[in-house]
Amino acid sequence: MKKLITVQLDGSWVLQHREDAVLPAICLARGVLDKYGYCVTVKDSSFTLFSLIVTEREDVNAEMVKARLFEVFQENYGDTKSAGFVVEITDYEGDAPQASQPTQKTTSSAPLGFEELFGKSKASTAAQPEMTAEEAYDNAQAKLKKINELIGADEFKKLAEEMVQIAPQIIRTKTFNIFTYQTYLFSINDGYGLTTCLECLAELVGALRIKPIAPARAVTEIKLAPPKGESTEPFNDVLERLERGPKDCLQVLCIDISEWINDTNTKKFKEFLIQIERHMANFIIVFRIPFVDKEVLEQIRCSLSDVMFVRTVSFAPLSAEELEVWAGKELGEYKFTVDNEGWKYFQERISEEKSDGRFYGLNTVRKVVRELLYKVQLKNAREGKEDSVIHEEDMKALCLNAENRHLSGYQMLDGLVGNDKLKENIRQIVSQIVLARKDDTVKTPCIHMRFVGNPGTGKTTVARILGKILKEEGVLRVGGFFEYAGRDFCGRFIGETAPKTSSMCRDAYGSVLFIDEAYSLFRGDGNDRDYGREALDTLIAEMENHRSDLVVIMAGYTDEMETLMHGNAGLASRMPYVLEFPNFTREELCKIFESMASSRFACDKELLGAAKAYFDAIPDSILQSKEFSNARFVRNLYERTWAKAAMRCQLEKLDNITLTKEDFERSVADKEFKFNEKKKNRLGFFES
Repeated sequence: MKKLITVQLDGSWVLQHREDAVLPAICLARGVLDKYGYCVTVKDSSFTLFSLIVTEREDVNAEMVKARLFEVFQENYGDTKSAGFVVEITDYEGDAPQASQPTQKTTSSAPLGFEELFGKSKASTAAQPEMTAEEAYDNAQAKLKKINELIGADEFKKLAEEMVQIAPQIIRTKTFNIFTYQTYLFSINDGYGLTTCLECLAELVGALRIKPIAPARAVTEIKLAPPKGESTEPFNDVLERLERGPKDCLQVLCIDISEWINDTNTKKFKEFLIQIERHMANFIIVFRIPFVDKEVLEQIRCSLSDVMFVRTVSFAPLSAEELEVWAGKELGEYKFTVDNEGWKYFQERISEEKSDGRFYGLNTVRKVVRELLYKVQLKNAREGKEDSVIHEEDMKALCLNAENRHLSGYQMLDGLVGNDKLKENIRQIVSQIVLARKDDTVKTPCIHMRFVGNPGTGKTTVARILGKILKEEGVLRVGGFFEYAGRDFCGRFIGETAPKTSSMCRDAYGSVLFIDEAYSLFRGDGNDRDYGREALDTLIAEMENHRSDLVVIMAGYTDEMETLMHGNAGLASRMPYVLEFPNFTREELCKIFESMASSRFACDKELLGAAKAYFDAIPDSILQSKEFSNARFVRNLYERTWAKAAMRCQLEKLDNITLTKEDFERSVADKEFKFNEKKKNRLGFFES
């Protein structure tokens, strides 16, 4: 018995896929013929409609063919709703002869070729266009040029050039499995263009005409969940994708094995690799891990190589200069340029983005570019300009730490409340360093430092100012500031810590690298799996190798910092300068509050009196406590006060904000600003 299956597609939806390597109707028909070609033939075809003749057998019927159509559609296009995808099954009674046309010849039951299926129409050339050898070569060279225009990615570019070289040999000898059965291990951090590189890889392979690339979803990325005992559940998504993969074309499948770096030698992971190997004829397999050192990368490659042929491709994190070039290209896409002076403030903003230990490479740079373009165009709109040049002041406004930029480093230092002895020590240290740099007969001192003291005593602020002073004195060539917590240097996996630490140091060359809570890098428990020790070893090497072009400042509690120094041979000698930051007095805390409040808002006279009375009443037990956050506590109180003032002025419909005694009293009434001797461990230590 024969059945006729008619497939209808929405015309507008088909037009959306006119640039696909294979048009939807062809893709669907091929998917069916690949599996049921021995009993299915194509009757009629067009861009939006085609019909299939099914010769039903014991093992195949029309419903199974229909199910296959839906399966192929979902694999390549997902949801069927927007496509107007309709499949109907009717009895096939044969074609009636027509006077004006010859009776259609019955085609063979064997799977039809592309031209035989749809003729030599324009549509039929979409999958593998008819090209001369010269045209095919030019197409491949265009894809290679696109790859070579990527920022960084040197090893990936080398791989692409090799593919172009070997492709003619693969095609001539028909050794296609030699190509598809090679897998790749990409070592690349988040945000540094993994998806872009995978897409470029798919485009290049398609241009080389070794085998057609899947018409839709040419690239699929799957991240393996962490190991769960003996469970193989983390592998299910990958194995399902392999089972549903293309049959007559290639797809790039990227498997993120970051969570399995320590488990690639387990039996269940090896069995997983064996299952992958069975499907590699139709997949280009790329394993992905973070950027790790070469030794660990080679260990993982060896582990994977037990089952398959693996090529490593390492992507070093982009330097500050490379990120600048990338941002320039991104701005160029919008027809904007930056004047020369503006770029130094772009680098300052990127430093700020990196300073919290959460930097996502090109994704973060793209965010900064979009923010910049929005602000520049808003300014142009308000000023009635059409300026496509981004100027120095535009970049400067983008930076977060723009206050007091007009002041010199020493002016900023003198403007700090209290700490007169500390200020004098800094002047002496800088003078010694400058003198040693100018006098060749004097040994240049190591310029790394330790800042010890309780929270909120100004360690971060002084470190930032010190970088500015050293830049102005010619000691540092950049004078930037990079702030991290100690554990930010530790990777999540074996082999990730050293390159991560080196990258963070490299960013800070010519600048200050400030490490808060540095003591967290040393736990003193002899745990060989603690990555803090590895981070410290790398830091010490960087401090020695770049002692004249990098200032590392480690900060933390006095006692814990002493433990850190005693636990690491050679660290203390490389950090000869120790600056102690005492707790602020009541008078200094009050003065800090007054300075913060009066710098931005008008204040009534009663407010300052109320503030003085409040700080005078702080118990000694609080001021002397290790946990009291000093100026940070004052800043939180100031921000709470003006927040309450802002709400009051908004309700009263006042244009300008004036801080009042009542605003202050409502703020100190909040529980985190109350002092209670009996419960002092819960009160007065609020930090944001």
